Amino acid sequence: MIDPIADLIIRIKNASKAHLQSIKFNSSNLTNSIVDVLKRQGYIDDYKVLVENKHKSTIVNLKYKNSISPINGIRQISKPGLRVYQESKKLPYVLNGLGIAIISTSKGLMTDQEARKLKIGGEILLYVW
Repeated sequence: MIDPIADLIIRIKNASKAHLQSIKFNSSNLTNSIVDVLKRQGYIDDYKVLVENKHKSTIVNLKYKNSISPINGIRQISKPGLRVYQESKKLPYVLNGLGIAIISTSKGLMTDQEARKLKIGGEILLYVW
């Protein structure tokens, strides 16, 4: 697997369109941090990291309300071939503040709102709305 973020995004998109209750994917510190930010923001219900024979995987329970997922869209911004960095003053507003951008900063992964509050910039990983 070359890009674990792209794999995570595609699995979430496909699972929400198919109304699946949970998804399972290979675990890494980066993908677990992204899933943690999504949980804090209320886009997913819960997640659990499993270790089976020295192989780590993550199970994410998706959230639905009246069979509608809170994730209407998710898009990867920074890719392995083209990294996108922004300073704190130029961080994007996703759908005029209705969505979030997940930023990789020197203090860990956080939303664009948290990064603006701390006045730190970083790599824009993805948009969620």
